[in-house]
Formats: sequence, C-alpha cells, structure tokens
Amino acid sequence: MSVMQNNSEKSKWFLPGILGGLATTMKHLLKNLFNQKKMMTLNYPEEKYEYSPRFKGNHVLTVKKDGSLRCTACMLCATNCPAECIKITAAEHNDPTVEKFPISYEIDILRCVFCGFCEEACPVDAIRLGPEWQTPGVNGANFIYDINHLAYRPNLKGGILTHVDDEERHKAGI
Repeated sequence: MSVMQNNSEKSKWFLPGILGGLATTMKHLLKNLFNQKKMMTLNYPEEKYEYSPRFKGNHVLTVKKDGSLRCTACMLCATNCPAECIKITAAEHNDPTVEKFPISYEIDILRCVFCGFCEEACPVDAIRLGPEWQTPGVNGANFIYDINHLAYRPNLKGGILTHVDDEERHKAGI
C-alpha cells in the first residue's frame, strides 16, 4: 500500500470546498446587493449608532455650579485604576474650607481599559465615563487628556454638572 497519492485525486478533494465557499460568497453578495435596506451596515459619518444611556465612553470631569472642578484630589481614582493611567498633582487651595484641589489631572487614554473603577471609587462624583467615544489623533500626545479637555471641552457645553448638589450631599451625609 502506497502512502503517496496521485496529484489528480488530491486536487479533486479541494474542488467541492472551494465551490461551496464561492457559492456562499455569491449568495451573500447578491442578497446584500439587492436588499440594501435590510443591511446592518451604517453609512458612518452621515449615520450614527444610537448607544445605550449606560454606555461608558471617554472620561469627563464634572464641575460645580460655579464652574470649578468637583475633584478634591483625593487620589482614589488613580489608586483604584488597574491600568495606572491617571496622574494627579494636588495643591493647597486658598480657601481654608477646601483642603486641596488638582492643578494637574491627566488620563492616558491609550493605557485606559475603560473599566469604570475610577468612576466607582470617586467619593464626590468628580469623574464619569461619558457618552463620547470617538478619539481621533495623529500621535500619542493627543491621547493624554488634561483638565481642560476632561472638564471644559466645547462639545460638553461648559462641563457636566453632577446629579446631586453640594447642599443635598451635605444633608444626605455624603
């Protein structure tokens, strides 16, 4: 019994598989060509996908009603971040009732895994994962977001206010 097989017999084995694959491809091509309204593809720049309200996109620093940052530079978000992508530099505040505030708050989006641990760790609701997800950029420096980008970018229309006011927090003991 010979282990070697004839080349003509070997080529016959592949022919049904190739023809089956071509038939499947042609079936999908014709179906999509003549039923374009049923296609799942969106024309991206013109049409946008509707995401759930629970969608977690790019980070947002929330602001108070007076326009200042809600962040108290407690470093809990940076400590809780598994990717170690949050860098905060704190400074003392001029107001004696405020202990400290962030003078530098940076998030390296290329390292971030969008887990939401920073959002959960924050005791003052200062950081959230917002509804935006598009992050175009040319080089790596464009993906390190600072305070101005996180809290005051133009498409946020002046920042995102928190759900609970300071007075309501104080009454609730938060």
